Amino acid sequence: MHELSIAKNIIEIVKESVEEKDLSEVDKVVLKIGDLSGVVPASLLFSLEAITNNTELENAGYEVINVPFIVKCNTCGKESNNEAGIVRCTLCGSNDTGIISGNELLVSEIILKN
Repeated sequence: MHELSIAKNIIEIVKESVEEKDLSEVDKVVLKIGDLSGVVPASLLFSLEAITNNTELENAGYEVINVPFIVKCNTCGKESNNEAGIVRCTLCGSNDTGIISGNELLVSEIILKN
């Protein structure tokens, strides 16, 4: 389960971004996870909850924002939302495309309690 190691990395990012005295004040961590990232959001959330149990981050919540897999066609210039991994343009059929989004895995926000 690679989600556990990803969860550990997310916690390290939070600890590097928030002063130690404020870690218990973390209300929510917002994550952007792309369809093509290979991460199972439910497994990641389970792992985050498991490794923060009985720590200063045990009351933090986690929000996952799903990022769709979108390609831009270099032939017709249009963007299309494709099935994960299909890089062919759904509009003109060209294989000359580039990935616009869908492979993200990042900590987007760390929100502290008011």
